[in-house]
Amino acid sequence: MKQGGGRAKGAAFEREVAGLIEAETGVRLRRNLTQYQERGLCDLVPTEECAWPWAVECKRYAEARPGMIDAWYRQACDAAQALGQLPALIYKSDRRPIMVRLPLVAFIIMSGADGACSWKRCADVSFEDFCYVTRELLAVEMGGKSV
Repeated sequence: MKQGGGRAKGAAFEREVAGLIEAETGVRLRRNLTQYQERGLCDLVPTEECAWPWAVECKRYAEARPGMIDAWYRQACDAAQALGQLPALIYKSDRRPIMVRLPLVAFIIMSGADGACSWKRCADVSFEDFCYVTRELLAVEMGGKSV
C-alpha cells in the first residue's frame, strides 16, 4: 500500500457509508474533518439539524479481528458519550459485507420501551439491519411518524 493509502481508504469508506445511509434513511451525512484535530469525535455527522441518534465510527481494514473490533467500538462509545448519542461502529473487511456493532439499548429504545443497559452489551448486525434500526429510532424521535 502506498504511503497515506490507509487514510485514503478510510476516507473513501466514510464517504461510501454516508451515501448508503442517505439512500436508506434520507439523512445526509458528511465526514467530520475536525476528527483529525480533536480526539473523541465521530467520523460522520448530519449536514442539517436532525435527531440523528448515532456517533458513527467507520473502519475499513483488510481483516477486522475481534480485538480490533472491540477497540474500535470503545472508540465509538467514547465519542457517543461526549456527544450524548448512541455508539455505532460500522466496519468492513475485504470480501466481507459491511457490519455494524450497536448497543442493545438501541433495540430497547426502538421498541418504545423505557430501559437502560450498558453499551458493553452489544450486537453485530448487517448494514441493512442498522438502517432499519436507524429509521425506527428516527421515527420514535419524530413522535412515531414513519420515516
